Amino acid sequence: MLAVFYDGASNRKHRVELQAGEKLDIVEDGVVLDAWVFQDIRRVDGDMALRLTSISAPPLARIDIDDAATAERLNALLPKTEHLQEKRQTVRIIGWSLAAIASIILMILYGIPFVAERLTPLVPRDLETRLGEAVDSQFLSLTGAKTCSGIQGRRAFAKLMQKINGGHPVEAEVLSLDMVNAVTLPGDKVYLFKGMLEKAESVDEIAGVMAHEVGHARHRHGLETLIQTGGTSYLLGLLFGDITGSTAVIFAAQSLLDASHSRDAETEADDFAVEAMTKLGRSPVPLGEFLKRLTGDQTATILDSHPVSSERLARIRQSDVKTTGPALLTDAEWDALKDICKS
Repeated sequence: MLAVFYDGASNRKHRVELQAGEKLDIVEDGVVLDAWVFQDIRRVDGDMALRLTSISAPPLARIDIDDAATAERLNALLPKTEHLQEKRQTVRIIGWSLAAIASIILMILYGIPFVAERLTPLVPRDLETRLGEAVDSQFLSLTGAKTCSGIQGRRAFAKLMQKINGGHPVEAEVLSLDMVNAVTLPGDKVYLFKGMLEKAESVDEIAGVMAHEVGHARHRHGLETLIQTGGTSYLLGLLFGDITGSTAVIFAAQSLLDASHSRDAETEADDFAVEAMTKLGRSPVPLGEFLKRLTGDQTATILDSHPVSSERLARIRQSDVKTTGPALLTDAEWDALKDICKS
């Protein structure tokens, strides 16, 4: 099999004969110039019938074959080893890719929540407020919601929030969303959705829900969620090629609407709600009963982002106290609050 050989050490063109044995011997005038191991030989693109290199030869060494018949004979010797190497290389690439994806998933599931929990207390309050404003803007844009403006209803809602905030004032509003939910944004911003207000049968049920949300605000769970979802957005951006800040904010805003808080976060918010209701001389049980009643609702509810376990309900019920305090709102104020979105 005749060919042209470049040894990689000079630009000299060697006209050689290729002899196939245990190796591919490259012979010129009866002298073996080199011997290539078959498994190291690689095909490369060229303007001749076949061009070969070897990973164990000098980088510029190559064999050029112009004769199609010779190329076909030599090709018959190469596929088994070369294709095996290519298959192994493909398997390695797939393996490393899967390992990278698994690492990102583990970071999302465990690493980022761990970091978010410890980073949250270090974030200055004024920075949290600015972050909250950015998320709030995207949140309202995503939902298309408007603030309910019934004057008497707003007064009743403000009165209720003043009683249950436990010395941690928040900015609370009722939004014209049919979803049965309530959310806490970074920067002490709390939204009660119209859908949840309509489902409530008593002011104590709404008071318990809002006290729970104030608990999230007090423990800065909204900021923790923002850090967690922002980190998740960044890692997903690395995976899918989009790491822009605006995307992270939008992703975080959507996550605050949809994502579940951790079990510890829900317990902390529950404890705050129980304490707040107890201090007012009101039973915290209506909160648990309200959440339990909503478990049979097939629409999107607060349970999507605040999952209720039997353990949580039992803890709330165990904290029950005799109702000794005055009603949180008068009947007229409760009616006004229920109608807050009708104006």
